[in-house]
Amino acid sequence: MADTATNARRLGLATAIAEVTRSALGASFPLRVRTWDGDVAGPSDGPEIVVKSPRAVRHVLRSPGRLGLARAFVAGDLDVDGDLGQALRSCRKYADQVRVSGPPGFTRWPAMVALAVRLGAIGVPPRKPAEEVSVRGRRNSKGRDRAAIAHHYDLGNDFYETILDQSMAYSCAAWSRPAPEQGLAEAQHDKLDLICRKLDLQPGTRLLDVGCGWGSLVLHAARHHGVLATGITLSAQQHDFVLARAVELGVADLVEVRLQDYRDLSGQSFDAVASIEMGEHVGERNYPTYCALLRDSVRQGGRLLVQQMSRDGRSPGGGAFIESYIAPDMTMRPLHRTLEHLEDVGLEIRAVESLREDYVHTINAWAKRLQDQWDDVLHRFGARQARMWRLYLAGSALAFEENRMSVHQILAVRPGGDGRSGFPLGRLAGRAEATR
Repeated sequence: MADTATNARRLGLATAIAEVTRSALGASFPLRVRTWDGDVAGPSDGPEIVVKSPRAVRHVLRSPGRLGLARAFVAGDLDVDGDLGQALRSCRKYADQVRVSGPPGFTRWPAMVALAVRLGAIGVPPRKPAEEVSVRGRRNSKGRDRAAIAHHYDLGNDFYETILDQSMAYSCAAWSRPAPEQGLAEAQHDKLDLICRKLDLQPGTRLLDVGCGWGSLVLHAARHHGVLATGITLSAQQHDFVLARAVELGVADLVEVRLQDYRDLSGQSFDAVASIEMGEHVGERNYPTYCALLRDSVRQGGRLLVQQMSRDGRSPGGGAFIESYIAPDMTMRPLHRTLEHLEDVGLEIRAVESLREDYVHTINAWAKRLQDQWDDVLHRFGARQARMWRLYLAGSALAFEENRMSVHQILAVRPGGDGRSGFPLGRLAGRAEATR
Protein backbone atom coordinates (compact mmCIF):
# COMPACT_ATOMS: atom_id res chain seq x y z
CA MET A 1 0.00 0.00 0.00
CA ALA A 2 2.99 2.28 0.50
CA ASP A 3 3.77 1.73 -3.19
CA THR A 4 0.25 2.89 -4.16
CA ALA A 5 0.63 6.02 -2.06
CA THR A 6 4.03 6.71 -3.63
CA ASN A 7 2.59 6.21 -7.12
CA ALA A 8 -0.23 8.63 -6.28
CA ARG A 9 2.43 11.28 -5.68
CA ARG A 10 4.38 10.52 -8.90
CA LEU A 11 1.81 9.73 -11.60
CA GLY A 12 -0.11 12.27 -13.65
CA LEU A 13 -3.29 13.35 -11.90
CA ALA A 14 -5.76 11.45 -14.11
CA THR A 15 -3.66 8.29 -13.95
CA ALA A 16 -3.32 8.63 -10.19
CA ILE A 17 -7.09 9.04 -9.84
CA ALA A 18 -7.65 5.91 -11.94
CA GLU A 19 -5.14 3.82 -9.99
CA VAL A 20 -6.24 4.88 -6.52
CA THR A 21 -9.92 4.50 -7.44
CA ARG A 22 -9.38 0.97 -8.72
CA SER A 23 -7.30 0.04 -5.67
CA ALA A 24 -9.62 1.63 -3.11
CA LEU A 25 -12.98 0.66 -4.59
CA GLY A 26 -12.08 -2.62 -6.26
CA ALA A 27 -13.23 -1.66 -9.76
CA SER A 28 -11.83 0.50 -12.54
CA PHE A 29 -13.69 3.73 -13.31
CA PRO A 30 -15.53 3.11 -16.61
CA LEU A 31 -14.93 6.51 -18.24
CA ARG A 32 -11.95 8.39 -19.54
CA VAL A 33 -10.74 11.15 -17.20
CA ARG A 34 -8.79 14.27 -18.17
CA THR A 35 -7.30 16.50 -15.47
CA TRP A 36 -6.12 20.10 -15.53
CA ASP A 37 -2.45 19.02 -15.78
CA GLY A 38 -3.18 17.50 -19.21
CA ASP A 39 -3.01 13.89 -18.05
CA VAL A 40 -5.56 11.41 -19.45
CA ALA A 41 -6.52 7.95 -18.21
CA GLY A 42 -9.23 5.40 -18.96
CA PRO A 43 -10.96 3.93 -22.03
CA SER A 44 -10.78 6.03 -25.19
CA ASP A 45 -14.32 5.27 -26.38
CA GLY A 46 -17.31 7.08 -24.91
CA PRO A 47 -17.64 10.32 -22.95
CA GLU A 48 -14.74 11.96 -21.16
CA ILE A 49 -14.87 13.43 -17.64
CA VAL A 50 -12.93 16.69 -17.57
CA VAL A 51 -11.68 17.82 -14.12
CA LYS A 52 -10.76 21.43 -14.79
CA SER A 53 -9.43 22.57 -11.42
CA PRO A 54 -8.86 21.53 -7.79
CA ARG A 55 -12.13 23.27 -6.95
CA ALA A 56 -14.01 20.33 -8.47
CA VAL A 57 -12.50 18.01 -5.86
CA ARG A 58 -13.19 20.47 -3.06
CA HIS A 59 -16.84 20.69 -4.08
CA VAL A 60 -17.11 16.91 -3.80
CA LEU A 61 -15.30 16.79 -0.46
CA ARG A 62 -17.56 19.52 0.92
CA SER A 63 -20.69 17.62 -0.15
CA PRO A 64 -19.80 14.02 -1.03
CA GLY A 65 -22.17 12.48 -3.54
CA ARG A 66 -24.43 13.88 -6.23
CA LEU A 67 -24.83 17.40 -4.83
CA GLY A 68 -21.08 18.00 -4.69
CA LEU A 69 -20.63 16.68 -8.23
CA ALA A 70 -23.54 18.83 -9.40
CA ARG A 71 -22.05 21.94 -7.81
CA ALA A 72 -18.73 21.28 -9.53
CA PHE A 73 -20.52 20.77 -12.86
CA VAL A 74 -22.71 23.88 -12.57
CA ALA A 75 -19.70 25.99 -11.50
CA GLY A 76 -17.75 24.80 -14.54
CA ASP A 77 -15.00 23.07 -12.56
CA LEU A 78 -16.16 19.67 -13.82
CA ASP A 79 -17.42 18.92 -17.32
CA VAL A 80 -18.31 16.04 -19.63
CA ASP A 81 -17.04 15.97 -23.18
CA GLY A 82 -19.50 13.84 -25.14
CA ASP A 83 -22.88 12.30 -24.34
CA LEU A 84 -23.78 13.47 -20.83
CA GLY A 85 -26.61 10.95 -20.55
CA GLN A 86 -24.25 8.07 -21.37
CA ALA A 87 -21.76 9.40 -18.81
CA LEU A 88 -24.44 9.52 -16.09
CA ARG A 89 -25.60 6.02 -16.99
CA SER A 90 -22.04 4.65 -16.69
CA CYS A 91 -21.43 6.45 -13.41
CA ARG A 92 -24.65 5.11 -11.94
CA LYS A 93 -23.75 1.53 -12.87
CA TYR A 94 -20.28 2.02 -11.40
CA ALA A 95 -21.73 3.41 -8.16
CA ASP A 96 -23.99 0.36 -7.85
CA GLN A 97 -20.99 -1.89 -8.49
CA VAL A 98 -18.70 -0.38 -5.87
CA ARG A 99 -21.55 -0.10 -3.38
CA VAL A 100 -21.84 -3.88 -3.50
CA SER A 101 -18.07 -4.18 -3.03
CA GLY A 102 -18.26 -2.07 0.13
CA PRO A 103 -16.35 1.03 1.28
CA PRO A 104 -12.55 1.19 1.05
CA GLY A 105 -10.70 -0.47 3.91
CA PHE A 106 -8.41 1.35 6.35
CA THR A 107 -5.29 0.27 4.44
CA ARG A 108 -6.47 2.21 1.37
CA TRP A 109 -6.58 5.59 3.12
CA PRO A 110 -2.87 6.56 2.78
CA ALA A 111 -3.11 6.46 -1.03
CA MET A 112 -6.36 8.40 -0.97
CA VAL A 113 -4.92 11.08 1.32
CA ALA A 114 -1.82 11.38 -0.87
CA LEU A 115 -4.03 11.81 -3.92
CA ALA A 116 -6.20 14.40 -2.18
CA VAL A 117 -3.11 16.45 -1.35
CA ARG A 118 -1.87 16.30 -4.97
CA LEU A 119 -5.30 17.31 -6.25
CA GLY A 120 -5.30 20.40 -4.05
CA ALA A 121 -8.34 19.12 -2.21
CA ILE A 122 -7.02 20.27 1.15
CA GLY A 123 -8.09 23.87 1.41
CA VAL A 124 -10.97 26.28 1.83
CA PRO A 125 -14.17 24.83 0.31
CA PRO A 126 -15.45 26.80 -2.70
CA ARG A 127 -18.67 28.75 -2.49
CA LYS A 128 -21.89 27.20 -3.70
CA PRO A 129 -22.96 28.41 -7.17
CA ALA A 130 -25.26 31.40 -6.86
CA GLU A 131 -27.97 29.45 -8.72
CA GLU A 132 -28.44 27.15 -5.72
CA VAL A 133 -31.62 28.08 -3.91
CA SER A 134 -32.55 27.96 -0.24
CA VAL A 135 -36.23 28.66 0.32
CA ARG A 136 -37.33 29.67 3.82
CA GLY A 137 -40.39 29.16 5.93
CA ARG A 138 -42.49 26.13 6.75
CA ARG A 139 -42.33 23.54 4.00
CA ASN A 140 -45.27 23.84 1.57
CA SER A 141 -46.69 26.90 3.31
CA LYS A 142 -48.21 29.46 0.95
CA GLY A 143 -45.27 31.83 1.25
CA ARG A 144 -42.65 29.16 0.74
CA ASP A 145 -44.58 27.67 -2.20
CA ARG A 146 -44.66 31.10 -3.86
CA ALA A 147 -40.89 31.40 -3.44
CA ALA A 148 -40.29 27.88 -4.78
CA ILE A 149 -42.51 28.46 -7.82
CA ALA A 150 -40.90 31.82 -8.50
CA HIS A 151 -37.43 30.23 -8.44
CA HIS A 152 -38.40 27.66 -11.04
CA TYR A 153 -40.93 29.37 -13.29
CA ASP A 154 -39.99 33.06 -13.09
CA LEU A 155 -36.57 32.35 -14.58
CA GLY A 156 -37.95 34.16 -17.61
CA ASN A 157 -40.46 33.32 -20.30
CA ASP A 158 -37.78 33.85 -22.93
CA PHE A 159 -35.66 31.06 -21.40
CA TYR A 160 -38.51 28.56 -21.49
CA GLU A 161 -39.41 29.66 -25.02
CA THR A 162 -35.91 28.53 -25.97
CA ILE A 163 -36.48 24.98 -24.70
CA LEU A 164 -40.22 24.35 -25.09
CA ASP A 165 -42.29 24.28 -28.27
CA GLN A 166 -44.65 27.07 -29.30
CA SER A 167 -47.46 25.79 -27.06
CA MET A 168 -45.19 26.32 -24.01
CA ALA A 169 -46.34 22.96 -22.61
CA TYR A 170 -43.90 22.11 -19.82
CA SER A 171 -45.04 18.54 -19.21
CA CYS A 172 -44.81 15.13 -20.80
CA ALA A 173 -46.00 14.97 -24.41
CA ALA A 174 -47.74 12.01 -26.09
CA TRP A 175 -45.63 10.45 -28.83
CA SER A 176 -46.90 8.06 -31.47
CA ARG A 177 -43.62 8.01 -33.42
CA PRO A 178 -40.05 8.76 -32.34
CA ALA A 179 -38.30 11.96 -33.35
CA PRO A 180 -37.62 13.13 -35.99
CA GLU A 181 -40.64 11.35 -37.52
CA GLN A 182 -42.80 13.22 -35.03
CA GLY A 183 -41.86 16.65 -33.76
CA LEU A 184 -42.19 18.04 -30.25
CA ALA A 185 -44.96 20.47 -31.24
CA GLU A 186 -47.08 17.68 -32.73
CA ALA A 187 -46.52 15.43 -29.69
CA GLN A 188 -47.58 18.22 -27.32
CA HIS A 189 -50.64 18.99 -29.44
CA ASP A 190 -51.60 15.31 -29.31
CA LYS A 191 -51.15 15.25 -25.50
CA LEU A 192 -53.35 18.31 -25.04
CA ASP A 193 -56.02 16.90 -27.33
CA LEU A 194 -55.84 13.55 -25.54
CA ILE A 195 -56.61 15.32 -22.26
CA CYS A 196 -59.51 17.20 -23.83
CA ARG A 197 -61.00 13.98 -25.21
CA LYS A 198 -60.59 12.11 -21.93
CA LEU A 199 -62.41 14.97 -20.19
CA ASP A 200 -65.08 14.91 -22.93
CA LEU A 201 -64.80 18.67 -23.45
CA GLN A 202 -67.55 20.23 -25.57
CA PRO A 203 -68.31 23.81 -26.61
CA GLY A 204 -69.38 25.71 -23.51
CA THR A 205 -67.86 23.22 -21.07
CA ARG A 206 -66.44 24.97 -17.99
CA LEU A 207 -62.85 23.76 -17.44
CA LEU A 208 -60.52 24.52 -14.55
CA ASP A 209 -56.77 23.91 -14.92
CA VAL A 210 -55.04 23.87 -11.51
CA GLY A 211 -51.44 24.92 -12.06
CA CYS A 212 -51.95 26.04 -15.64
CA GLY A 213 -48.35 27.02 -16.40
CA TRP A 214 -48.12 29.08 -19.57
CA GLY A 215 -51.68 28.14 -20.48
CA SER A 216 -51.08 25.38 -23.01
CA LEU A 217 -54.18 23.40 -21.97
CA VAL A 218 -56.62 26.28 -21.39
CA LEU A 219 -55.63 27.90 -24.69
CA HIS A 220 -55.83 24.61 -26.61
CA ALA A 221 -59.21 23.74 -25.08
CA ALA A 222 -60.61 27.18 -25.89
CA ARG A 223 -59.25 27.24 -29.47
CA HIS A 224 -60.06 23.70 -30.53
CA HIS A 225 -63.04 22.74 -28.34
CA GLY A 226 -64.83 26.02 -27.59
CA VAL A 227 -64.35 25.55 -23.85
CA LEU A 228 -64.76 28.25 -21.20
CA ALA A 229 -61.37 27.72 -19.56
CA THR A 230 -60.02 29.02 -16.26
CA GLY A 231 -56.42 28.53 -15.20
CA ILE A 232 -54.70 29.31 -11.90
CA THR A 233 -50.98 29.79 -11.30
CA LEU A 234 -48.66 31.19 -8.64
CA SER A 235 -46.26 32.60 -11.23
CA ALA A 236 -46.77 36.25 -12.17
CA GLN A 237 -44.83 35.79 -15.41
CA GLN A 238 -47.01 32.84 -16.43
CA HIS A 239 -50.18 34.78 -15.54
CA ASP A 240 -49.23 37.70 -17.77
CA PHE A 241 -48.09 35.38 -20.56
CA VAL A 242 -51.43 33.54 -20.69
CA LEU A 243 -53.40 36.79 -20.80
CA ALA A 244 -51.32 38.09 -23.69
CA ARG A 245 -51.40 34.79 -25.60
CA ALA A 246 -55.20 34.54 -25.24
CA VAL A 247 -55.58 37.96 -26.86
CA GLU A 248 -53.09 37.02 -29.58
CA LEU A 249 -55.01 33.81 -30.39
CA GLY A 250 -58.42 35.50 -30.31
CA VAL A 251 -59.79 33.52 -27.34
CA ALA A 252 -59.63 36.19 -24.62
CA ASP A 253 -63.42 35.90 -24.22
CA LEU A 254 -63.08 32.18 -23.45
CA VAL A 255 -59.99 32.19 -21.20
CA GLU A 256 -59.60 33.44 -17.65
CA VAL A 257 -56.34 33.17 -15.71
CA ARG A 258 -55.94 33.88 -12.01
CA LEU A 259 -52.86 34.51 -9.90
CA GLN A 260 -54.08 32.23 -7.15
CA ASP A 261 -53.03 29.48 -4.74
CA TYR A 262 -54.95 26.24 -5.15
CA ARG A 263 -55.82 26.40 -1.45
CA ASP A 264 -57.87 29.53 -2.14
CA LEU A 265 -60.23 27.71 -4.52
CA SER A 266 -63.76 27.83 -3.17
CA GLY A 267 -67.37 28.35 -4.13
CA GLN A 268 -67.17 27.58 -7.85
CA SER A 269 -67.94 24.29 -9.55
CA PHE A 270 -66.66 23.29 -13.00
CA ASP A 271 -67.72 20.63 -15.49
CA ALA A 272 -64.16 19.33 -15.75
CA VAL A 273 -60.91 19.85 -13.85
CA ALA A 274 -57.32 19.14 -14.90
CA SER A 275 -54.06 19.39 -12.99
CA ILE A 276 -51.02 18.65 -15.12
CA GLU A 277 -47.78 17.89 -13.23
CA MET A 278 -48.65 20.29 -10.45
CA GLY A 279 -49.21 17.74 -7.66
CA GLU A 280 -45.43 17.28 -7.36
CA HIS A 281 -45.26 20.77 -5.83
CA VAL A 282 -47.98 20.22 -3.23
CA GLY A 283 -46.07 18.21 -0.64
CA GLU A 284 -47.14 15.05 1.16
CA ARG A 285 -48.72 16.81 4.12
CA ASN A 286 -50.95 18.97 1.90
CA TYR A 287 -51.83 16.31 -0.67
CA PRO A 288 -55.13 15.23 0.95
CA THR A 289 -56.24 18.89 0.98
CA TYR A 290 -55.22 19.23 -2.67
CA CYS A 291 -57.30 16.18 -3.64
CA ALA A 292 -60.31 17.43 -1.66
CA LEU A 293 -60.15 20.81 -3.40
CA LEU A 294 -59.97 19.12 -6.81
CA ARG A 295 -63.09 17.12 -5.89
CA ASP A 296 -64.93 20.19 -4.63
CA SER A 297 -64.09 22.07 -7.83
CA VAL A 298 -65.77 19.57 -10.16
CA ARG A 299 -69.54 19.11 -10.30
CA GLN A 300 -71.18 15.76 -9.64
CA GLY A 301 -70.78 13.68 -12.79
CA GLY A 302 -67.86 15.84 -13.87
CA ARG A 303 -64.45 14.48 -14.80
CA LEU A 304 -61.01 15.10 -13.35
CA LEU A 305 -57.68 14.38 -15.05
CA VAL A 306 -54.43 14.44 -13.10
CA GLN A 307 -51.13 13.99 -14.92
CA GLN A 308 -48.43 13.38 -12.36
CA MET A 309 -44.94 11.99 -11.91
CA SER A 310 -44.31 9.14 -9.49
CA ARG A 311 -41.41 7.31 -7.92
CA ASP A 312 -40.58 4.81 -5.18
CA GLY A 313 -41.86 5.89 -1.77
CA ARG A 314 -38.37 5.48 -0.30
CA SER A 315 -37.12 8.40 -2.46
CA PRO A 316 -40.04 10.87 -2.66
CA GLY A 317 -38.06 13.99 -3.51
CA GLY A 318 -36.50 15.03 -6.76
CA GLY A 319 -33.02 14.46 -5.32
CA ALA A 320 -30.46 16.85 -3.89
CA PHE A 321 -29.58 18.47 -7.21
CA ILE A 322 -33.15 19.03 -8.44
CA GLU A 323 -34.37 20.32 -5.09
CA SER A 324 -31.36 22.64 -4.73
CA TYR A 325 -31.30 24.03 -8.27
CA ILE A 326 -34.49 23.29 -10.18
CA ALA A 327 -37.63 22.57 -8.14
CA PRO A 328 -37.36 23.18 -4.38
CA ASP A 329 -39.62 21.03 -2.18
CA MET A 330 -40.54 18.71 -5.05
CA THR A 331 -42.38 15.63 -3.75
CA MET A 332 -43.45 12.50 -5.61
CA ARG A 333 -45.17 9.37 -4.39
CA PRO A 334 -45.89 5.89 -5.74
CA LEU A 335 -48.85 5.69 -8.10
CA HIS A 336 -50.92 3.57 -5.71
CA ARG A 337 -50.70 6.24 -3.01
CA THR A 338 -51.91 8.95 -5.39
CA LEU A 339 -54.87 6.75 -6.35
CA GLU A 340 -55.64 6.13 -2.67
CA HIS A 341 -55.66 9.87 -1.94
CA LEU A 342 -58.07 10.51 -4.82
CA GLU A 343 -60.36 7.66 -3.77
CA ASP A 344 -60.28 8.75 -0.14
CA VAL A 345 -62.05 12.01 -1.06
CA GLY A 346 -64.80 10.17 -2.95
CA LEU A 347 -63.51 10.27 -6.52
CA GLU A 348 -63.86 7.18 -8.70
CA ILE A 349 -60.81 6.18 -10.75
CA ARG A 350 -61.85 5.34 -14.32
CA ALA A 351 -58.55 4.95 -16.16
CA VAL A 352 -54.79 5.16 -15.62
CA GLU A 353 -52.30 5.46 -18.46
CA SER A 354 -48.51 5.45 -18.18
CA LEU A 355 -46.51 7.85 -20.35
CA ARG A 356 -43.08 6.92 -18.98
CA GLU A 357 -41.37 6.28 -22.32
CA ASP A 358 -43.05 9.41 -23.70
CA TYR A 359 -41.23 11.49 -21.10
CA VAL A 360 -37.87 10.17 -22.28
CA HIS A 361 -38.70 11.41 -25.79
CA THR A 362 -40.07 14.71 -24.45
CA ILE A 363 -37.02 15.51 -22.34
CA ASN A 364 -34.66 14.49 -25.13
CA ALA A 365 -36.50 16.90 -27.43
CA TRP A 366 -36.06 19.71 -24.89
CA ALA A 367 -32.38 18.82 -24.51
CA LYS A 368 -31.90 18.92 -28.29
CA ARG A 369 -33.45 22.38 -28.46
CA LEU A 370 -31.10 23.49 -25.68
CA GLN A 371 -28.07 22.01 -27.45
CA ASP A 372 -29.05 23.42 -30.86
CA GLN A 373 -29.17 26.93 -29.34
CA TRP A 374 -26.26 26.43 -26.94
CA ASP A 375 -24.21 29.47 -27.91
CA ASP A 376 -27.27 31.73 -27.75
CA VAL A 377 -28.24 30.31 -24.33
CA LEU A 378 -24.71 30.90 -23.03
CA HIS A 379 -24.83 34.50 -24.23
CA ARG A 380 -28.32 35.33 -22.98
CA PHE A 381 -28.59 33.34 -19.75
CA GLY A 382 -25.04 32.55 -18.67
CA ALA A 383 -22.87 29.46 -18.59
CA ARG A 384 -23.97 28.23 -15.17
CA GLN A 385 -27.67 28.38 -16.07
CA ALA A 386 -26.97 26.52 -19.30
CA ARG A 387 -24.91 23.80 -17.57
CA MET A 388 -27.52 23.47 -14.83
CA TRP A 389 -30.25 22.72 -17.37
CA ARG A 390 -28.04 20.42 -19.41
CA LEU A 391 -27.46 18.31 -16.30
CA TYR A 392 -31.11 18.48 -15.23
CA LEU A 393 -32.45 17.28 -18.57
CA ALA A 394 -29.89 14.50 -19.00
CA GLY A 395 -30.45 13.17 -15.48
CA SER A 396 -34.24 13.34 -15.77
CA ALA A 397 -34.32 11.48 -19.08
CA LEU A 398 -32.17 8.73 -17.56
CA ALA A 399 -34.46 8.42 -14.50
CA PHE A 400 -37.51 7.82 -16.71
CA GLU A 401 -35.57 5.52 -19.04
CA GLU A 402 -34.47 3.31 -16.12
CA ASN A 403 -37.95 3.29 -14.51
CA ARG A 404 -36.76 5.11 -11.39
CA MET A 405 -39.43 7.70 -12.18
CA SER A 406 -42.68 7.46 -14.10
CA VAL A 407 -45.62 9.63 -15.11
CA HIS A 408 -49.31 8.79 -15.44
CA GLN A 409 -52.56 10.30 -16.61
CA ILE A 410 -55.26 9.48 -14.07
CA LEU A 411 -58.87 9.98 -15.13
CA ALA A 412 -61.47 10.14 -12.37
CA VAL A 413 -65.09 11.15 -11.97
CA ARG A 414 -67.06 12.66 -9.10
CA PRO A 415 -70.09 10.35 -8.91
CA GLY A 416 -73.54 11.75 -8.36
CA GLY A 417 -75.50 11.26 -5.18
CA ASP A 418 -76.96 8.06 -6.61
CA GLY A 419 -73.50 6.79 -7.49
CA ARG A 420 -73.89 7.30 -11.23
CA SER A 421 -70.72 8.29 -13.07
CA GLY A 422 -72.24 9.58 -16.28
CA PHE A 423 -69.76 7.54 -18.31
CA PRO A 424 -71.13 5.84 -21.46
CA LEU A 425 -70.97 2.10 -21.94
CA GLY A 426 -67.69 0.82 -23.24
CA ARG A 427 -64.25 1.65 -21.97
CA LEU A 428 -61.60 4.27 -22.51
CA ALA A 429 -59.23 3.35 -25.30
CA GLY A 430 -56.34 5.61 -24.36
CA ARG A 431 -54.75 7.44 -27.23
CA ALA A 432 -56.48 5.63 -30.02
CA GLU A 433 -59.92 6.73 -28.83
CA ALA A 434 -60.22 8.62 -25.56
CA THR A 435 -63.94 8.01 -25.17
CA ARG A 436 -66.60 5.93 -26.90
